[in-house]
Order: sequence, then C-alpha cells, then structure tokens
Amino acid sequence: MSTIVTAAVAREPHADLVIEELELDDLRAGEVRVRMVATGVCHTDAIVRDQVYPTPLPAVLGHEGAGIVEAVGDSVTTVEPGDHVLLAAAYCGHCGRCRAGQMAYCENLFAADFGGRRDDGTTALSKDGEMISSHFFGQSSFATRANVVEESVVKIDGDVPLEIVAPLGCGIQTGAGTVLNELKPVLNSTLVVLGTGAVGSGAIMAGRVAGCAKVIAVDIHESRLELARELGATDIINTTSADLTEEIMRLTDGRGADYVIDTTARPQLLRQAADALGIRGTLVLVGAAAPGTEVAFEIGLSLVKGWTFKTVVQGSSVPQVFIPKLIALWREGRFPMDKLMKSYALEDINVGFADSASGVTVKPVVVY
Repeated sequence: MSTIVTAAVAREPHADLVIEELELDDLRAGEVRVRMVATGVCHTDAIVRDQVYPTPLPAVLGHEGAGIVEAVGDSVTTVEPGDHVLLAAAYCGHCGRCRAGQMAYCENLFAADFGGRRDDGTTALSKDGEMISSHFFGQSSFATRANVVEESVVKIDGDVPLEIVAPLGCGIQTGAGTVLNELKPVLNSTLVVLGTGAVGSGAIMAGRVAGCAKVIAVDIHESRLELARELGATDIINTTSADLTEEIMRLTDGRGADYVIDTTARPQLLRQAADALGIRGTLVLVGAAAPGTEVAFEIGLSLVKGWTFKTVVQGSSVPQVFIPKLIALWREGRFPMDKLMKSYALEDINVGFADSASGVTVKPVVVY
C-alpha cells in the first residue's frame, strides 16, 4: 500500500521546484524507509534540475539526506527501525571498483545515482499514475519520506544533530575526502582551494586537519573569503581584483603550490592554477562541468615540473567509513562545518537554491 509524501519536484529545466503530494510505493528488498529530518541543497541538484546530467524529469532530487529509519526491506542488515542515518551516494556494490573499496568510482555510477529508476525500471514515486524519477543518488531526499537503497545509508549516533551533519552526504565529504583520502598532503605543504562553497570549505577544513602550512582560499565573494578564514584559510585571493597565478606565486615565495583543488570547473581558472603549481604539484578537479568541456594546458616549460592533473568524485571515500570520521572531527571542534549552514523550510527550497547560486548562503539545509 502506497504512502503519501510531500516532495519538491523538478518538472522543467531552469524552473523552480514544485511542492506536491506524491505516492511512495512499498519497500523492496535491499531498501530502507527513511523519514527525512533534513537534507542539504547541493550544486549537483541544480545542474540535474537544469539537465546538464540527464536524470529523467519529472524527478525528486536531493542527495544529502538525514533522518530516522522507519522500516527495512528484506535482506537489509546494517540498520533497523529507530536508527539515525545519514544518506550518501549510491553504488552497485558488486562491480570491480566497488569490490576494491573504490565505491566513488563504481562502474555503474550513472545508473545508480542519476538513472531515476530501480534496476527493474520502476520508480518509488508517482502521482496519479505519472512516473516520477526516484532513487536520485539512491535516495531522492527532497521528500518527507524515501525508500533508500541500503548502499546509501550510513548509521550514525542518535545524539548527532541531523540538520548539521546532513550535508556530509555529498559536498562537504567531497572536499574533505579529496584532501584526506586522495591527496594525503605532506606536512607543511601548500594547498590552494578554488571556490569556497560547501565543497571548497570542506577542503579548507581538511587542509588544516592534515597539517598544511598554507591553505589559500580563492573566490569572488568577499563574505565567503572571510568565512574561509574562520574555517582555517591562512590566506585569501579575490580574483576580481588579483591575478590568480601571480598571487599564488607571491604567497608561496615563487615556489608554487603543492596542491590545488578546483571546485569551479572553469577552464580559465584551471589553466591559471596549473601555471601556479610547484614541482611535482597536483591539480585536482572536483567541480562538475558540462560534458564536452575542455581545458588547454601549457606543456612546454611545464614538462620539467612533473605535475599531475586528476579528477576526483565523492572525495574518493567509502561513506560508511569516512563520514563517521568527519563527525568525530566535528565533535572535537576541528571541523566547524556548522558555520556554513542556513536552514530553510521545504516550501522555501527554491529560495535556498537561489541563495546558494548568488553566494548568500554557502550550504542551504532544508529542515522538515
């Protein structure tokens, strides 16, 4: 028997989400019914709403959910009713990458996270017979309740405030994991972070945890750069008034950066960042660009630097392992992610999207 839920539905590209009542179907094997308490609003939700990535519309998006387990389907063993959970990206669990512990690079990632359907072609959500895409990142958390795949579920302690930790499911985890899981910076190194939204802020906080001597935050919003200082940035660059390459070289006494993380996916910034790398430096792209986007790098003089360019998704993390570690850092006061957040009611979710796009709010969180 279906359950009536209230959800924010993406129906048209570049249009506001619509608050509607939908039908949520019965749990399937391997799924968990979660009553949502909070969910982050992420840039990925916006680009899927606008069909940069082709999840079929209409769809219920949302992929940084947190809530309480109400029921579990057959074969679910990791949680039980009453457990507090945080929701992260889905993965198949059986491909070669998943078996190797590289869930972020699941060979079936697009189907699991962006397909909008179960493996059998069904959706959990509908309205008067109309199919509504569900299981976005295994969850579709822009709804009061969801049938979530077990792979997306991370059990957490019951005393952790769900409205604070919900955004760990994607953005903040991506930034922090890129530093702590992928780069693993050496002590006293220099880390540059391009873009100080939720992903960049996660990287800044992780850079200090990792022992980087310099953490340089780069943005065009002065308010975000000041917040970056509160989170641990030692230096800031506002590219509306300064040349990125020249400023990085100045701040590093001409040596260049050891690591640069780009959250913007802007080709011009990537090129300028590459030119500011030091010997054996690493440039990491975590920002999502439209398919077909290209970047031109200088390969003559830079050959002798031995530098590396790589792409990273989901912070190369295993959510069930990494997210509890971030929560522990937050408890210790070493990962002040709550400074990023502002709460919105579900009916104000479009205001949250707009505030995120304009830079007014770093991390909007819908609290049910």
